[in-house]
Amino acid sequence: MEQPHPANTEAKATGRNSRRYRDTVRVTQIGAVLDTLLGVVKIFVGLAVQSQALIADGIHSLSDLATDAIVLYAARHSHQDADEEHPYGHGRFETVATVGLGVALIGVAVGIAIDAALRLFKPEELPQFGVLPLIVAGVSIVSKEAIYRYTMKVADKYNSDMLRANAWHSRSDAISSIIVLIGVAGSMVGMWYLDAVAAIGVGIMIAKIGWDLAWSSVSELVDTSLEPQRVEAIRRAILAVDGVKALHILRTRRMAGKALVDVHIQVDPHISVSEGHYVSEAVHDKVTKEIEDVADVMVHIDPEDDEAAPLNRHLPSRHALQARLEQAWQGVEAAADIKEIKLHYLDGRIEVDLILPLSVLGEDPCAAKARLQQYFESVRDALEEVSVIRLYFQ
Repeated sequence: MEQPHPANTEAKATGRNSRRYRDTVRVTQIGAVLDTLLGVVKIFVGLAVQSQALIADGIHSLSDLATDAIVLYAARHSHQDADEEHPYGHGRFETVATVGLGVALIGVAVGIAIDAALRLFKPEELPQFGVLPLIVAGVSIVSKEAIYRYTMKVADKYNSDMLRANAWHSRSDAISSIIVLIGVAGSMVGMWYLDAVAAIGVGIMIAKIGWDLAWSSVSELVDTSLEPQRVEAIRRAILAVDGVKALHILRTRRMAGKALVDVHIQVDPHISVSEGHYVSEAVHDKVTKEIEDVADVMVHIDPEDDEAAPLNRHLPSRHALQARLEQAWQGVEAAADIKEIKLHYLDGRIEVDLILPLSVLGEDPCAAKARLQQYFESVRDALEEVSVIRLYFQ
């Protein structure tokens, strides 16, 4: 099993994770400060003008602090280095947090829709605002939309569903203020039901977004594969690497905005271990550089398609087979000069390569080579697990 981790790749990943953490904390802290200021101002003005709607909107703004705290907690833990208890890192903390934020969005949406439905039957309770509350609501809309866009920009930069969920939680606050304004405008023109209809529609939209974010994160937690087109792009990239004859058992999954890949590649069965390792490094580098968001590739080197070829587990180990070979060719003078024995476990049997010095061929190399080949073929015939014995002279 090969899992190349070049030092420069690790350094780049560490630097990127550090920037991701700093940006996540910064945007969330800015949002938290904004939520606090807006919440306090809305509640203060709401109490001053006796507006229950504005007071409720202020409480909604302060409730965003809870999701901001979840994001900060998850960001702190998800960016910790791998350890003995979490050998694959802590990225799933962010995934779990996203599920929680998605559920929170669905809860907000349900609350908006229920409140709107109740107002359909009680139009006399539609809030009547003066100029100051409308100004506060307008400032809330503009500022929350601004923090939404800022958060989404950072979320897209790092492909973070957790930040996307928190961004939409901020926008839901702006939307609730818009609904208040729509309700006031509707009452002014005699369309008292306008805010309720709009609120129900918005509630459905927010619930859909919350569901999509939560379901995406749940899919990540159960290791759902990447989209078929992305898997195919990864397959093409791997097959384009020099030395890769074929691939099988291609598996993909996500972890906190990153993609992880496991693959079995087939190489020439007679290349050296070091060359096989080199091919695995080439696969790792090509996929991580060319396929967006792929953070790591676990490469398993196969000399043959182990899904189709017979299993080799029943075959004897090198130590056991070599003992049997040495016993079979006892008495052959050239056998004592064997410099190296190479074994290839292929197709349910073992291929044996023997490296001998040129000196064993004597004065008549052709005759000596034919004689030795014939003898070692008789050894092969005596050992059922051996498919071929090849002689090389150097």
